[in-house]
Amino acid sequence: MPWSRIISGIIAIALALTASVLGGWYFTFMFMAIVYLGQLEYFELVRAKGIAPAAKTTIVVSLALLAIATVSSSLADAVMPVAGTFICFYLLFLPKLASIADISTSILGLFYCGYLPSYWIRLRSLGNHAVSNIPFDGYLPDMNTIHLVKQGNFAALPQGLTVTLLAFFCIWAADIGAYTIGKFFGRTRLSDISPKKTVEGSVFGVAGSITVATIGSWLLHWAGSPWTGIALGLLIGITSLLGDLTESMMKRDAGVKDSGQLIPGHGGILDRADSYVFTAPLVYYFVTLLLPLLD
Repeated sequence: MPWSRIISGIIAIALALTASVLGGWYFTFMFMAIVYLGQLEYFELVRAKGIAPAAKTTIVVSLALLAIATVSSSLADAVMPVAGTFICFYLLFLPKLASIADISTSILGLFYCGYLPSYWIRLRSLGNHAVSNIPFDGYLPDMNTIHLVKQGNFAALPQGLTVTLLAFFCIWAADIGAYTIGKFFGRTRLSDISPKKTVEGSVFGVAGSITVATIGSWLLHWAGSPWTGIALGLLIGITSLLGDLTESMMKRDAGVKDSGQLIPGHGGILDRADSYVFTAPLVYYFVTLLLPLLD
Protein backbone atom coordinates (compact mmCIF):
# COMPACT_ATOMS: atom_id res chain seq x y z
CA MET A 1 0.00 0.00 0.00
CA PRO A 2 1.51 3.40 -1.01
CA TRP A 3 2.67 5.59 1.88
CA SER A 4 0.63 8.51 0.52
CA ARG A 5 -2.50 6.38 0.84
CA ILE A 6 -1.63 5.34 4.41
CA ILE A 7 -0.77 8.87 5.60
CA SER A 8 -3.81 10.53 4.05
CA GLY A 9 -5.98 7.74 5.46
CA ILE A 10 -4.62 8.29 8.97
CA ILE A 11 -5.22 12.04 8.73
CA ALA A 12 -8.78 11.49 7.48
CA ILE A 13 -9.52 9.05 10.31
CA ALA A 14 -8.09 11.44 12.92
CA LEU A 15 -10.28 14.28 11.64
CA ALA A 16 -13.35 12.04 11.54
CA LEU A 17 -12.77 10.81 15.11
CA THR A 18 -12.25 14.33 16.44
CA ALA A 19 -15.39 15.69 14.77
CA SER A 20 -17.39 12.64 15.87
CA VAL A 21 -16.44 13.05 19.52
CA LEU A 22 -17.24 16.76 19.51
CA GLY A 23 -20.53 16.28 17.66
CA GLY A 24 -22.92 19.20 17.28
CA TRP A 25 -21.97 21.86 14.76
CA TYR A 26 -18.38 20.63 14.69
CA PHE A 27 -19.56 17.36 13.15
CA THR A 28 -21.92 19.26 10.85
CA PHE A 29 -19.17 21.57 9.58
CA MET A 30 -17.01 18.56 8.72
CA PHE A 31 -19.83 17.02 6.70
CA MET A 32 -20.60 20.36 5.07
CA ALA A 33 -17.02 20.45 3.78
CA ILE A 34 -17.28 16.85 2.57
CA VAL A 35 -20.64 17.45 0.88
CA TYR A 36 -19.44 20.66 -0.77
CA LEU A 37 -16.30 19.05 -2.20
CA GLY A 38 -18.15 15.85 -3.08
CA GLN A 39 -20.83 17.70 -5.01
CA LEU A 40 -18.20 19.64 -6.96
CA GLU A 41 -16.77 16.28 -8.07
CA TYR A 42 -20.22 14.84 -8.76
CA PHE A 43 -21.19 17.73 -11.02
CA GLU A 44 -17.87 17.43 -12.87
CA LEU A 45 -18.83 13.82 -13.65
CA VAL A 46 -22.23 15.02 -14.81
CA ARG A 47 -20.76 17.74 -17.05
CA ALA A 48 -18.46 15.14 -18.63
CA LYS A 49 -21.64 13.69 -20.13
CA GLY A 50 -22.62 17.02 -21.66
CA ILE A 51 -25.31 17.73 -19.05
CA ALA A 52 -25.90 21.19 -17.53
CA PRO A 53 -27.21 20.69 -13.96
CA ALA A 54 -28.19 23.39 -11.45
CA ALA A 55 -24.92 22.85 -9.59
CA LYS A 56 -24.67 26.00 -7.47
CA THR A 57 -28.33 25.91 -6.44
CA THR A 58 -28.13 22.23 -5.52
CA ILE A 59 -24.99 22.76 -3.43
CA VAL A 60 -26.58 25.66 -1.52
CA VAL A 61 -29.80 23.79 -0.69
CA SER A 62 -27.82 20.66 0.25
CA LEU A 63 -25.71 22.59 2.76
CA ALA A 64 -28.89 24.18 4.11
CA LEU A 65 -30.35 20.70 4.49
CA LEU A 66 -27.38 19.62 6.63
CA ALA A 67 -27.73 22.68 8.83
CA ILE A 68 -31.45 22.07 9.31
CA ALA A 69 -30.81 18.40 10.13
CA THR A 70 -28.55 19.59 12.96
CA VAL A 71 -31.38 21.66 14.43
CA SER A 72 -34.22 19.18 13.81
CA SER A 73 -34.03 15.73 12.24
CA SER A 74 -37.74 15.61 11.44
CA LEU A 75 -37.64 19.02 9.77
CA ALA A 76 -34.96 17.80 7.35
CA ASP A 77 -37.45 15.37 5.79
CA ALA A 78 -39.80 18.25 5.09
CA VAL A 79 -37.01 20.32 3.55
CA MET A 80 -36.08 17.64 1.01
CA PRO A 81 -39.15 18.01 -1.27
CA VAL A 82 -39.08 21.79 -0.88
CA ALA A 83 -35.43 21.86 -1.94
CA GLY A 84 -36.17 19.60 -4.90
CA THR A 85 -39.01 21.85 -5.98
CA PHE A 86 -36.79 24.91 -5.71
CA ILE A 87 -34.19 23.28 -7.97
CA CYS A 88 -36.83 22.45 -10.58
CA PHE A 89 -38.17 26.00 -10.48
CA TYR A 90 -34.67 27.36 -10.94
CA LEU A 91 -34.09 25.23 -14.04
CA LEU A 92 -37.53 26.10 -15.36
CA PHE A 93 -36.75 29.81 -15.61
CA LEU A 94 -33.27 29.58 -17.13
CA PRO A 95 -32.82 31.29 -20.52
CA LYS A 96 -31.80 27.93 -22.01
CA LEU A 97 -34.46 25.22 -21.95
CA ALA A 98 -33.45 22.57 -19.42
CA SER A 99 -33.50 18.90 -20.39
CA ILE A 100 -34.74 15.89 -18.44
CA ALA A 101 -31.09 14.99 -17.80
CA ASP A 102 -30.40 18.46 -16.35
CA ILE A 103 -33.30 18.10 -13.92
CA SER A 104 -32.71 14.47 -12.96
CA THR A 105 -28.97 14.87 -12.33
CA SER A 106 -29.63 17.95 -10.19
CA ILE A 107 -32.19 16.09 -8.08
CA LEU A 108 -29.84 13.09 -7.82
CA GLY A 109 -27.11 15.46 -6.64
CA LEU A 110 -29.44 16.70 -3.90
CA PHE A 111 -30.42 13.16 -2.89
CA TYR A 112 -27.05 11.43 -3.25
CA CYS A 113 -24.77 14.20 -1.97
CA GLY A 114 -27.12 16.08 0.37
CA TYR A 115 -30.11 14.21 1.74
CA LEU A 116 -28.46 10.82 2.33
CA PRO A 117 -25.38 12.31 4.09
CA SER A 118 -27.74 14.28 6.34
CA TYR A 119 -28.47 11.00 8.10
CA TRP A 120 -24.97 11.04 9.55
CA ILE A 121 -25.88 14.34 11.17
CA ARG A 122 -29.09 12.84 12.54
CA LEU A 123 -27.25 9.75 13.77
CA ARG A 124 -24.60 11.71 15.66
CA SER A 125 -27.28 14.03 17.10
CA LEU A 126 -29.03 11.18 18.94
CA GLY A 127 -29.00 12.17 22.61
CA ASN A 128 -26.45 14.93 22.02
CA HIS A 129 -28.65 17.89 22.94
CA ALA A 130 -29.06 16.52 26.47
CA VAL A 131 -25.32 16.12 27.09
CA SER A 132 -23.75 18.99 25.13
CA ASN A 133 -21.31 20.85 27.38
CA ILE A 134 -19.23 23.06 25.06
CA PRO A 135 -20.22 25.85 22.62
CA PHE A 136 -21.94 25.07 19.31
CA ASP A 137 -23.83 22.16 20.86
CA GLY A 138 -20.60 20.18 21.18
CA TYR A 139 -19.61 17.51 23.66
CA LEU A 140 -16.46 16.57 25.54
CA PRO A 141 -16.45 13.60 27.95
CA ASP A 142 -15.90 14.66 31.57
CA MET A 143 -13.56 12.83 33.94
CA ASN A 144 -16.34 10.67 35.35
CA THR A 145 -17.35 9.52 31.86
CA ILE A 146 -13.73 8.83 30.92
CA HIS A 147 -13.35 6.76 34.10
CA LEU A 148 -16.45 4.72 33.21
CA VAL A 149 -15.21 4.16 29.67
CA LYS A 150 -11.84 2.95 31.00
CA GLN A 151 -13.79 0.41 33.02
CA GLY A 152 -15.50 -0.80 29.85
CA ASN A 153 -18.79 1.04 30.27
CA PHE A 154 -19.06 2.50 26.75
CA ALA A 155 -22.79 2.98 27.24
CA ALA A 156 -21.88 5.99 29.42
CA LEU A 157 -21.13 7.91 26.22
CA PRO A 158 -23.95 9.56 24.23
CA GLN A 159 -25.81 7.13 21.99
CA GLY A 160 -25.17 9.21 18.89
CA LEU A 161 -21.42 9.14 19.49
CA THR A 162 -21.15 5.40 20.11
CA VAL A 163 -23.36 4.42 17.18
CA THR A 164 -21.60 6.81 14.79
CA LEU A 165 -18.18 5.52 15.79
CA LEU A 166 -19.37 1.92 15.53
CA ALA A 167 -20.67 2.56 12.01
CA PHE A 168 -17.38 4.23 11.04
CA PHE A 169 -15.34 1.34 12.45
CA CYS A 170 -17.48 -1.16 10.51
CA ILE A 171 -16.95 0.74 7.25
CA TRP A 172 -13.21 1.04 7.88
CA ALA A 173 -12.98 -2.68 8.67
CA ALA A 174 -14.89 -3.49 5.49
CA ASP A 175 -12.75 -1.20 3.32
CA ILE A 176 -9.40 -2.30 4.76
CA GLY A 177 -10.35 -5.97 4.73
CA ALA A 178 -11.64 -5.87 1.17
CA TYR A 179 -8.62 -3.91 -0.08
CA THR A 180 -6.02 -6.09 1.64
CA ILE A 181 -7.48 -9.51 0.89
CA GLY A 182 -8.56 -8.48 -2.60
CA LYS A 183 -5.09 -7.18 -3.46
CA PHE A 184 -3.15 -10.23 -2.29
CA PHE A 185 -5.62 -13.12 -2.52
CA GLY A 186 -8.40 -11.94 -4.81
CA ARG A 187 -8.90 -14.07 -7.91
CA THR A 188 -12.58 -13.84 -8.83
CA ARG A 189 -13.80 -10.55 -10.29
CA LEU A 190 -16.89 -9.26 -8.51
CA SER A 191 -18.31 -7.01 -11.22
CA ASP A 192 -17.34 -5.44 -14.54
CA ILE A 193 -18.31 -2.09 -13.01
CA SER A 194 -15.18 -2.15 -10.86
CA PRO A 195 -12.62 -4.64 -12.29
CA LYS A 196 -10.29 -4.44 -9.26
CA LYS A 197 -12.94 -5.63 -6.82
CA THR A 198 -12.98 -9.33 -6.12
CA VAL A 199 -15.41 -11.74 -4.52
CA GLU A 200 -12.77 -12.82 -2.01
CA GLY A 201 -12.05 -9.25 -0.93
CA SER A 202 -15.74 -8.35 -0.71
CA VAL A 203 -16.59 -11.38 1.41
CA PHE A 204 -13.71 -10.67 3.79
CA GLY A 205 -14.73 -7.00 3.96
CA VAL A 206 -18.30 -7.89 4.95
CA ALA A 207 -16.92 -10.38 7.48
CA GLY A 208 -14.77 -7.63 8.97
CA SER A 209 -17.79 -5.36 9.32
CA ILE A 210 -19.78 -8.13 11.01
CA THR A 211 -16.92 -8.83 13.44
CA VAL A 212 -16.62 -5.18 14.49
CA ALA A 213 -20.38 -4.71 14.83
CA THR A 214 -20.73 -7.89 16.89
CA ILE A 215 -18.03 -6.72 19.33
CA GLY A 216 -19.67 -3.29 19.42
CA SER A 217 -23.11 -4.69 20.24
CA TRP A 218 -21.58 -6.60 23.16
CA LEU A 219 -19.67 -3.58 24.49
CA LEU A 220 -22.79 -1.39 24.24
CA HIS A 221 -25.02 -4.04 25.84
CA TRP A 222 -27.53 -4.05 22.98
CA ALA A 223 -30.65 -6.14 23.34
CA GLY A 224 -30.42 -9.27 21.22
CA SER A 225 -26.62 -9.20 21.12
CA PRO A 226 -24.76 -10.76 19.33
CA TRP A 227 -27.47 -11.17 16.69
CA THR A 228 -28.22 -7.46 16.50
CA GLY A 229 -24.51 -6.81 15.97
CA ILE A 230 -24.30 -9.47 13.26
CA ALA A 231 -27.32 -7.97 11.50
CA LEU A 232 -25.93 -4.43 11.66
CA GLY A 233 -22.48 -5.55 10.48
CA LEU A 234 -23.98 -7.43 7.55
CA LEU A 235 -26.11 -4.41 6.69
CA ILE A 236 -23.16 -1.99 6.79
CA GLY A 237 -20.80 -4.34 4.96
CA ILE A 238 -23.16 -4.93 2.03
CA THR A 239 -24.37 -1.32 1.84
CA SER A 240 -20.86 0.14 1.86
CA LEU A 241 -19.93 -2.24 -0.96
CA LEU A 242 -22.98 -1.24 -3.00
CA GLY A 243 -22.17 2.42 -2.40
CA ASP A 244 -18.67 1.85 -3.73
CA LEU A 245 -20.01 0.09 -6.83
CA THR A 246 -22.55 2.87 -7.44
CA GLU A 247 -19.84 5.51 -7.51
CA SER A 248 -17.72 3.29 -9.75
CA MET A 249 -20.65 3.01 -12.13
CA MET A 250 -20.94 6.81 -12.34
CA LYS A 251 -17.21 7.18 -12.97
CA ARG A 252 -17.28 4.52 -15.69
CA ASP A 253 -20.20 6.25 -17.36
CA ALA A 254 -18.34 9.57 -17.22
CA GLY A 255 -15.17 7.94 -18.56
CA VAL A 256 -12.86 8.83 -15.65
CA LYS A 257 -10.71 6.72 -13.32
CA ASP A 258 -11.10 8.84 -10.17
CA SER A 259 -13.67 11.45 -9.20
CA GLY A 260 -10.83 13.84 -8.32
CA GLN A 261 -7.24 14.12 -7.05
CA LEU A 262 -7.83 15.87 -3.74
CA ILE A 263 -6.68 13.03 -1.45
CA PRO A 264 -3.19 11.61 -2.19
CA GLY A 265 -3.34 7.89 -2.88
CA HIS A 266 -7.14 7.80 -2.74
CA GLY A 267 -8.44 10.08 -5.49
CA GLY A 268 -11.33 12.42 -4.81
CA ILE A 269 -13.76 12.90 -1.96
CA LEU A 270 -16.36 10.69 -3.63
CA ASP A 271 -13.77 7.92 -4.02
CA ARG A 272 -13.42 7.82 -0.22
CA ALA A 273 -16.94 8.75 0.85
CA ASP A 274 -18.85 6.40 -1.47
CA SER A 275 -19.06 3.68 1.20
CA TYR A 276 -20.77 6.09 3.60
CA VAL A 277 -23.56 7.45 1.40
CA PHE A 278 -26.18 4.68 1.59
CA THR A 279 -25.05 3.38 4.98
CA ALA A 280 -26.19 6.24 7.22
CA PRO A 281 -29.99 6.03 6.68
CA LEU A 282 -30.02 2.26 7.29
CA VAL A 283 -27.93 2.54 10.48
CA TYR A 284 -30.11 5.42 11.70
CA TYR A 285 -33.36 3.51 11.29
CA PHE A 286 -31.78 0.29 12.61
CA VAL A 287 -30.95 2.12 15.84
CA THR A 288 -34.08 4.25 16.16
CA LEU A 289 -36.73 1.79 14.95
CA LEU A 290 -35.46 -1.78 15.33
CA LEU A 291 -33.42 -1.74 18.54
CA PRO A 292 -36.21 -0.13 20.65
CA LEU A 293 -38.51 -3.00 19.65
CA LEU A 294 -36.10 -5.49 21.27
CA ASP A 295 -35.89 -3.74 24.66
